Amino acid sequence: MNFNQAAKPYIVQKLSEANKLFKNNNDDAGFKALEDAHVIGQYSTFYHTQVHYEMLKFGLKRKDLKEVLGQIFRLIGALTKTAIGLLPDGNTGGSDVSPFKAMPISYANKVILEKIKHTK
Repeated sequence: MNFNQAAKPYIVQKLSEANKLFKNNNDDAGFKALEDAHVIGQYSTFYHTQVHYEMLKFGLKRKDLKEVLGQIFRLIGALTKTAIGLLPDGNTGGSDVSPFKAMPISYANKVILEKIKHTK
C-alpha cells in the first residue's frame, strides 16, 4: 500500500469534518480540520494540492485576499515541490504562517502519521 492509499481515509475524514463545520458556520474549527488534513496530506502531491484548493475556496468564501493570494502561491508550491520533498514538517498550510516554516506536529496527527507509515 502506498502513502496515498494509507492516508486517504484520514484525509477524507478531515475534509468531511471541515465541510460539516463550515456548513454549520464554525469556520475556525473547519479551518483547523483543513490544517490537520494539510499536516497529514502534505507528503502526497495529490492530497497536498487538494487541501490547498480547499483552503483557497475558504479564502474566497470569506473574501480574504491574504488567504486567497497565499493559497494560490501554496497551490503552485504543492504542485511543483511536494514530489521533490521540499516540505516543512508540521506546517499547517494557512496563509497565517510562512510556507517554509516547520512546525510542531500535534500528538493526534503524529499518531495518524505513524499509522500511515506502518500501513505502507
